[in-house]
Amino acid sequence: MGGKETRRSEHGFTLLELLVVVVIIGVLAGFVAPRYFGQVGKSEVNVARAQIDALEKALDQYRLDVGRYPGKELGLKALVERPPNEPKWNGPYLRKDVPLDPWGKPYVYRIPGEKSEIELLSHGKDGQPGGSGEAADITNR
Repeated sequence: MGGKETRRSEHGFTLLELLVVVVIIGVLAGFVAPRYFGQVGKSEVNVARAQIDALEKALDQYRLDVGRYPGKELGLKALVERPPNEPKWNGPYLRKDVPLDPWGKPYVYRIPGEKSEIELLSHGKDGQPGGSGEAADITNR
């Protein structure tokens, strides 16, 4: 152990190295995030279509049992709760309550519909009639 001192090197990252890593992560996130969020929007539209299809099938079953679709005043609630004075009702026609669309808004039920006897629709992400992309209306027709 002579007079020569050994210098211990300190391990760690410099501020510059950390900044380079942060910039690389930011660039990667810039490429990946738009694609990821685009897929989320498409999946919400697919969920809305699937729910509308399930509601339409439940309405068809209601019509087979009762002889007609539920009126405007009863709406989709007739699929889970027995309407008053409806002896042929054989529901509930849904396992759970009537779902909200993927954006948290109730589905619109029209009888008569604009294009068919009944119409089910979601106004999409923006909740307003019309629109395009994720904000477009999703209907059973």
